[in-house]
Amino acid sequence: MRLGALAWEVGRPLSLADFAARLDARIAEAALRADLLLLPEYACMELAPALAREAGCAGELAAMVEAGEAVLAVMRAAAQRHGIWLQPGSLPMRAGGGREVVNRAPLIRPDGAMAFQDKWHMTRFEAEQWGVSRGEAPAVFETPWGLMGISICYDAEFPDHVRAQVAAGAWLILVPSCTDTAHGFFRVAISARARAVENQCFVAMAGTTGAAPWSATLDENCGAAAVYGPADRGFAADGVVVQGEMDARAWVFASLDEGAIHAVRAEGQVRNHRDWSGAAMPRAVAAGFA
Repeated sequence: MRLGALAWEVGRPLSLADFAARLDARIAEAALRADLLLLPEYACMELAPALAREAGCAGELAAMVEAGEAVLAVMRAAAQRHGIWLQPGSLPMRAGGGREVVNRAPLIRPDGAMAFQDKWHMTRFEAEQWGVSRGEAPAVFETPWGLMGISICYDAEFPDHVRAQVAAGAWLILVPSCTDTAHGFFRVAISARARAVENQCFVAMAGTTGAAPWSATLDENCGAAAVYGPADRGFAADGVVVQGEMDARAWVFASLDEGAIHAVRAEGQVRNHRDWSGAAMPRAVAAGFA
């Protein structure tokens, strides 16, 4: 399968229709070059300042939650119009019609059918300033190319989240991310590379980029798009399949083969996937010197 991942430069749409046009333009750049497209976490929050009744992060969050179904409809229509599998990043939505807000990432088929992965681990900003709650547990998604998972940004920094998806059969993990510093970007990127090594799988990430002083939520963004694989036989020595330039709006593309994952798991120099026992490690104790 052919994957495209985008480093999304945050813009300033003035309406939902304006955001829809921006989304359509970005997808049009890549739809004929890929089977599946990956966009960043919270990329759609660029619309929030135009919709918010009150300035500030809380006002922007409230506006986007209220507009959540309409934004999701725009994403769905774009996937259908271009006939593409689309992971359009994530958006804040009410959980099950209740009061709790979760960070939700859709995976949209070309026919418009959707499935969802919620973020499991909240960053300090999400938990302490927004009050965004933990969503549903890790899931895997049936696609024409096999099973894949979505681990949203901070989730990729936790081995157990990705491992649950790989243990359920995923050979590709999608990591939509939104980070406002180089520190944040590299935490996610380094973690994504580690997940690819320890699970012997592909991990693709897409991040937001650019300064947006008009937005309280997306005011600063530091990121890139990349695809990583195992650093083992049949792959690059550093495990990098493709990696875009830092802080530049650009697509990266990679042809990914599930068969290559099965091969490295069976014949690699190491067998991380097999050797992860699944059993809890014993508690570490102080070693004594004699």
